[in-house]
Amino acid sequence: MSLSRINLSSVPFGVETAGLSEPTSIALASSIQCIPIQTPLCSAAIATTYVCLGGEQNQGKTPILLLHGFDSSVLEFRRLLPLLAAHHPVWAIDLLGFGFTERPSNLAISSAAIRQHLHCFWQKVLTEPVVLVGASMGGAAAIDFAIAFPDAVKKLVLIDSAGYRSGPALGKALIQPLGYWATEKFLRKPSVRQKISEKAYFDPTFASLDAQHCAALHLNSPNWAQALISFTRSGGYRSLRSHLSQLTMPTLLVWGEADQILGTKDAQPFQRKIPQSQLVWIPNCGHVPHLEQPDQTSEAILQFIA
Repeated sequence: MSLSRINLSSVPFGVETAGLSEPTSIALASSIQCIPIQTPLCSAAIATTYVCLGGEQNQGKTPILLLHGFDSSVLEFRRLLPLLAAHHPVWAIDLLGFGFTERPSNLAISSAAIRQHLHCFWQKVLTEPVVLVGASMGGAAAIDFAIAFPDAVKKLVLIDSAGYRSGPALGKALIQPLGYWATEKFLRKPSVRQKISEKAYFDPTFASLDAQHCAALHLNSPNWAQALISFTRSGGYRSLRSHLSQLTMPTLLVWGEADQILGTKDAQPFQRKIPQSQLVWIPNCGHVPHLEQPDQTSEAILQFIA
């Protein structure tokens, strides 16, 4: 895979790093790039943010593509991405409607739109089968993409994945002004986001000030609230369990033993429904193994790829 073609059309993306203290956070924020992605969704190209590391020293190896969770960004992979990039070219993308990727004001955000945008990104910058890694909501996005475009996915990795059960129906009722209140007056509040962050970890000390900044940097992106409202009104990712048998590629499930966000009940049913799958439990870990136990998580992924 040659990176020169991509670098010609990409530009560094300015992310404020003043509030960050962890070296991995600062390094990843400084590595964010932006590329215009033309899609059938709208006439103008969508400015799409991503990170790519490990390409030059790992040419010829299968690329890894990372998909973040709900209301998150590529910064979610600040600890995992460098570990994987020591062995493979690794990409992380801000999904349509999330992170720092442009949110066109007239574009409805849905799982179908996310899938289309992601495929156009893959067609432009990757063009070869990848190891697709999805965390939480990103797992549902990865499943949805792998079913629709199996030739683009060589192997699949799901980290504490959503998608087995349907999401809460409340999202369908989020309309103005309730939708505005739920986002701007609730989800934007640092205290609310901190409580969610603490619940995501087995060890709540991981919900540090640096973690707070990483989780909030994208909140000032234009149309942040409007995109979340649009996505939740669309229904988000509904249950994919009836489609799991369509996954034709080898699949690894990585699950924190103490997940308090999605729980642990879906892990084994996921494995039973997906034909070529294996399950790895991460001890002393909550909903985000890639942040809380990145060494164990990267080891499991790299062994699976090998």
